[in-house]
Amino acid sequence: MHQLTLAEIARGLADKKFSSEELTKTLLARIAQLDPQLNSFITLTEDLALEQAKAADARRANGETGALLGAPIGHKDLFCTLGVRTSCGSKMLDNFKAPYDATVVAKLTAAGAVTLGKTNMDEFAMGSANESSYYGAVKNPWNLEHVPGGSSGGSAAAVAARLLPAATGTDTGGSIRQPAALTNLTGLKPTYGRVSRWGMIAYASSLDQGGPLARTAEDCAILLQGMAGFDPQDSTSIDEPVPDYSASLNGSLQGLRIGVPKEYFSEGLDPRIAQLIHTSIQELEKLGAVIKHISLPNMQHAIPAYYVIAPAEASSNLSRFDGVRFGHRCEDPKDLTDLYKRSRAEGFGPEVQRRILVGAYALSAGYYDAYYLQAQKIRRLIKNDFMTAFNEVDIILGPTTPNPAWKIGAKNSDPVSAYLEDVYTITANLAGLPGLSMPAGFVDGLPVGVQLLAPYFQEGRLLNVAHQYQLNTDWHLRSPAGF
Repeated sequence: MHQLTLAEIARGLADKKFSSEELTKTLLARIAQLDPQLNSFITLTEDLALEQAKAADARRANGETGALLGAPIGHKDLFCTLGVRTSCGSKMLDNFKAPYDATVVAKLTAAGAVTLGKTNMDEFAMGSANESSYYGAVKNPWNLEHVPGGSSGGSAAAVAARLLPAATGTDTGGSIRQPAALTNLTGLKPTYGRVSRWGMIAYASSLDQGGPLARTAEDCAILLQGMAGFDPQDSTSIDEPVPDYSASLNGSLQGLRIGVPKEYFSEGLDPRIAQLIHTSIQELEKLGAVIKHISLPNMQHAIPAYYVIAPAEASSNLSRFDGVRFGHRCEDPKDLTDLYKRSRAEGFGPEVQRRILVGAYALSAGYYDAYYLQAQKIRRLIKNDFMTAFNEVDIILGPTTPNPAWKIGAKNSDPVSAYLEDVYTITANLAGLPGLSMPAGFVDGLPVGVQLLAPYFQEGRLLNVAHQYQLNTDWHLRSPAGF
């Protein structure tokens, strides 16, 4: 049963081939057996899962249907979950049990999804490797010596290892798409505002967006259907109708205009990945797509702009973790200043401290205009580049990452080299655009992804292209040895 996709699980439950309770018990046993190798979960919720599975079976017995009714999933551990530890991968929140459900959790629970647990992640979603977690690094099931990508690495590793069919993630600068690429999954970052951020612990509020990680575009469509929608509790949520994503999967790609930016194929890209991207382009041409070469001239400024804006927002968002109301508190503080200093120094790891310091510096009185304001101007230029490009093409295609997964610890002494792994993904977050990564082949036995970007609220178009590509390729069907 662990090899079934979400779509196959929905059909199996509808046909009474198995019950949600049977499926849930099978996957919980598999997690207990295999996850010690991967470290992909922070918290398992066995009792909650079995209770939800029994409730889903009862709902089906009463004639209710639904693609997610009885389907087991995991949640990245920054979605607040009522009564369950929600740690954000940090010592700061190791003792925090959320007093409410995030909107995403509430919507998926209402749809009948079964929560198996909370998945490991880079601390406060800051990282590209899932190495900054207080609970230890997550390992890539394709090679246990390599990283799975981050910050949604726990969700990606668990799905790739067939511990569960799908999971939620969040994407601030590529944190769904990059781990999807490095673990042979399909991962979708929706348009900013498409999925509610209420109850999603914030890293950078103008960039964060929740989305699905699964093995196929079809499964991503099912999970996004359950997650998307307007939420009056989230001031950044957009009141836009949610289409039927599954209904658009089978549209023809005849005449689809695909833009390929010349900036994507610079010296930083592994030439073997470049070759796989060109092979993917040829596959889409066979399906009727038309390729156009385009330019995104301001892409070169994306990383410096992102690493000013995101840390600036992080320094503001993380100021609430001060040892006073919730989270870690130091022992025997001498005074209020000592309480703040030691609680934060003990509660936050090195990467989080680094980004808070960068952000506080960028926002300080003498440097706000020189750094933060300039970064926001560059952000607008990047958005304008995309708007110009989308006047000529329907989607933009390129690599998701410049390299395959690297060895655990390989970039620890040089944080900037890890930041450069986000070069292709962060532009979508700066512009607020939807982006998808799908499996495109292997380099040295490690998966590689191809990224698709579309205009605002065109997630259905991305899923359609990915689904048609997956009907004609088998990369997404391959699973790691031993799992």
